[in-house]
Amino acid sequence: MVAQPSSARRFSTELGENAIRFNDDILIAPAIGKEEGAPLSAYTTFLRAGAQADLPAPYTELWVVLTGALRVGEAGAAVTVRAGDFVHVPEQAPGRVEALEDTTMVCVSAPAH
Repeated sequence: MVAQPSSARRFSTELGENAIRFNDDILIAPAIGKEEGAPLSAYTTFLRAGAQADLPAPYTELWVVLTGALRVGEAGAAVTVRAGDFVHVPEQAPGRVEALEDTTMVCVSAPAH
């Protein structure tokens, strides 16, 4: 296991060369992850308007919306979050996430993946 840093670190929300692309509709730029021995993962995500993805994940997530808007959850119980909002997505939460506008958010999940 890699030792965790003992001081604060700064990360950018810019989507650089390390961004992982999913059909050019969703981009994810990792910051902190399991490979560092961290107890959580953190990354920036960009979703183009209309992008959709299934929610069920084997970890809990907290998303902070920086720009844009998302619909998150099951059809009858979905919530809409906009710039300045954050949403808690429990482990194995059912439903989908849909970008209502071009959206950038910071995601933190535990445990690390």
